[in-house]
Amino acid sequence: MKIAVALSGGVDSAVSLYLLKKEGHDVFALFMKNWEEEDEGSCIAEKDADDARAVCDLLDVPFYPVNFTKEYWENVFTDFLEEIKLGHTPNPDILCNREIKFKALFEKAKSLGANALATGHYCQTERGSLLKGNDPKKDQSYFLYAIKENTLNEVLFPIGHLEKKEVRKIAKEANLPLFNKKDSTGICFIGKRNFRQFLEQYLPHEPGIIETIDGKKIGTHDGIYYYTIGQRKGMGIGGAGEAWFVAQKQKETRKLIVAQGENHPALFAPALTATDISWIGSPPSFPLKCKAKIRYRQVEEPCTVTSEQEVLYVTFDKEQRAITPRQSVVFYDDNRCLGGAIIKEALSK
Repeated sequence: MKIAVALSGGVDSAVSLYLLKKEGHDVFALFMKNWEEEDEGSCIAEKDADDARAVCDLLDVPFYPVNFTKEYWENVFTDFLEEIKLGHTPNPDILCNREIKFKALFEKAKSLGANALATGHYCQTERGSLLKGNDPKKDQSYFLYAIKENTLNEVLFPIGHLEKKEVRKIAKEANLPLFNKKDSTGICFIGKRNFRQFLEQYLPHEPGIIETIDGKKIGTHDGIYYYTIGQRKGMGIGGAGEAWFVAQKQKETRKLIVAQGENHPALFAPALTATDISWIGSPPSFPLKCKAKIRYRQVEEPCTVTSEQEVLYVTFDKEQRAITPRQSVVFYDDNRCLGGAIIKEALSK
């Protein structure tokens, strides 16, 4: 096949390219630029581009840089910023995968004659289904639930069956120049900069007070945008006893409501509602018994899902900590990702 490989400058996509080339496919690389750099700390796109180009030179593979900064700004960053202003905690990586990698880049790959697009994600496909990657610590299906079945039929994940240590071993044995390069973390357009300092460029100054759940003022903050449900650090409050955690964010009153103790009841809820539903393949029958997780770094928990007028009601077998509006809840049947939705609110007992 003729395959376009999304090359990021990291070891995962480099090994994906190497394996496909080794299998005899006609491969070429696409390197995306999604953010215009304005200062030294914003991103390391140029270094990543150099690393990606070096891999292509070594493997004798055509290298094509593509610029999606306009699409990223309009379809990812603008949405992210609007959600932040509303006091929510959005996940731009999921939107980037849906709108940029598996839409704009996918269309670019097809326009260049590719039969399929390959990426370095740790997940797998099977007849239009999305499966978890074999490495439980690296599985990235959570971020890809919004990809449609017809697209998945033309997407390849060459390292999805491997563990990370095996990927690095292959890279080293193949003399790829970035076999020991550290994994990138965080949001691309923020890079190594402080998250709050980055957001201050785009958000109004809206200070408020920090209150306990019983209404006692114990501090002040510079804007609820800079905090998320369940957060511990960065509030500037301490004292005797256990640590404080964000339990609620009140946009209208600009209040940050905190609870003391990691396992305070105010941090837990048994259910949630979700909208912006995206199923992989046909929608399931309800009520749906499955497992779900409300954040990436979490083991899936048993739950029951019902549906009413484009809203999902998800009730967990046991209470969940820090259910966060505008994060994603993603559903699983064993190792198959069924789809997901955007969390609207937590529901109390």
